[in-house]
Amino acid sequence: MQSFIGIDVGTQGARAVLMDNTGHLLGTRSVHFPLTPSSREEQSPETWWEACRQCLGELLTETSGRPPVRSIAVTSTSGTIIPVDRHYRPLHNAIMYSDGRQSAEGIRCREIAAGYNADGYTSFNTSSGLPKMIWFLRHFPEKAVQLHQFIHAADFITGRLCGRYNVTDFTNVLKSGYDVLRQRWPEYIWEKLSVRREWLQEVVPSGTPLGRVTADIEGLQGDVTVTAGMTDGCASQIAAGAVNPGDWNTTIGTTLVVKGVTATAIRDPQGALYNHRHPEGFWMPGGASNTGADWVSRDFSGNPESLHEATRLLIPTPHLVYPLMQQGERFPFVAPQARGFAPAGLAPAERFAASMEGVAYIERYAYDRIAQLSGEKAKVVFTAGGASDSDLWLTIRSNVLQLPIYKMKHTTGATGAAILAASKTYFHTIMEAAAAMTQVEKAIYPDDALAAAYEKQYHAFIHTLKENGYIPGHSYA
Repeated sequence: MQSFIGIDVGTQGARAVLMDNTGHLLGTRSVHFPLTPSSREEQSPETWWEACRQCLGELLTETSGRPPVRSIAVTSTSGTIIPVDRHYRPLHNAIMYSDGRQSAEGIRCREIAAGYNADGYTSFNTSSGLPKMIWFLRHFPEKAVQLHQFIHAADFITGRLCGRYNVTDFTNVLKSGYDVLRQRWPEYIWEKLSVRREWLQEVVPSGTPLGRVTADIEGLQGDVTVTAGMTDGCASQIAAGAVNPGDWNTTIGTTLVVKGVTATAIRDPQGALYNHRHPEGFWMPGGASNTGADWVSRDFSGNPESLHEATRLLIPTPHLVYPLMQQGERFPFVAPQARGFAPAGLAPAERFAASMEGVAYIERYAYDRIAQLSGEKAKVVFTAGGASDSDLWLTIRSNVLQLPIYKMKHTTGATGAAILAASKTYFHTIMEAAAAMTQVEKAIYPDDALAAAYEKQYHAFIHTLKENGYIPGHSYA
C-alpha cells in the first residue's frame, strides 16, 4: 500500500487530503479564508503556504499509521497569476481569477490572439492569466523591473514544496496563452504584447514528476515526489472519475465548471467553451461560469442545512432566479453586461430553492450548447464540488438535465490532486489511477413528472436570458 497527498488552494480556503492507492480517504484537513470583495481581487500567496503547512502538519500527525507517502500534487484556481522575483518571492499579491479589473487587457489579448493564433486559445477575458500579466506590468512598472517570472497559483505551492517554480502544466497555462495544440508559447505574446518570453514557464503534462519534497515538513522528508499540478476544475473532473473519452462532469463550487473528455477539440465560435489538454493527450473541453454556489455563503451563511428541509416541498418553484454575484458571464454564454436577477419579495426558502434551480438551468444550457457544437449528447453526468453534497440540489439538477447524475464518494479538488499525484508515480495513466481510486457513492435519476415541470421552467429561464440580451435570440434546446 502507498498513500498520496492532494492539496487544493481555493478562493475560500486550503485543503489537504491523504488517500491510499485504492481510493480510501485516510484523512483531510482544511483552513478557511474569509471571502471579501478584496479577496476576490487579490490574496497573499504566503498566507496560502502557511495554510498548506498547517493542513499538512495536522494531516500527517493524525495519520501516523498510514502507508508511506509516495507523492503529492497541488491544484488551485485557473487564471490566477503571481509575479515573482529571481528568488521566487512574490512581487505582488496573487491576482485572482475573479479580479474584474483586467477587462480592457482581456479585450486586447482576445483581438491579438484571434489575428495571430486563431486556432489556439483566443477566449481571453478578465478571468484569464495573460491579461492579468499585462495589467500588472502597466500598473506596477517599478515592480516589473524586478520581475523574473509569472507563475500560477498551484505553481507557487508546488515550488514551496520542491523548489521548482519554473515548471507548470498544460491546464494552468491555457489562459496564459500557451498553445496546447502545438505545445508551445506563441510568438505574439512577446512580439505584440509586453510579456517577455523569459517570464514564461516550461510546460509539462499534469502529473509529471518534478522532484522530491525539499520543504521542512515533518512526515514528508525522504522519497516523496512532487508532481506537476492542475487547475481546480480539471482536478475535480478527475475526482469525479470523468477521465475517459465520452465522460462529462459538472463541478459546482464557488463557480460552476463543466468539463468532459473527447478525442478531438470542440470549437466554439463564441469562445465560451475552451479545450484543456488531457494528461494522456486527449482533450478536455469545457468552461467555467461566473455562476456557482458562492451565493450560498454570501446570502445564506447562517444555516443552509435547515433551508434545504424547508425548500424540499417547494420544488419546482414558479420563480426564475439567476444567482450571478458579479457583473458579467463567461460560460455557457459570453455576456459582459449580464447581471443576476430574482423576483422581489421572495421568502428565504423560496429564493434558496429558486437559486438552486437557476444554477441547474445554467448547467442545462451548457450541455445543450455542447450537444449543438459537437453533435453528441451527454448520457450521464458525473458530479463533484461542494454542491454535490446536497441531495436536494442533485435531484433538481437531474430533473432539469433529464439525465442520471453520479455523485462520487470523494469529490473535492484535493481528492483529484491526490489521484493526479498517483497517476505517474504509482499507476501508468490518469485513467488507471481514477479507475482504482474513485467510487460512485450514489446515482440520482430523473422523475418523469418533475422533469416535465422543469422543462417548462427551463425554457422560461432561457426566454428571460434572451429578453435581457444575454444570449442570442434562438435556443440550443
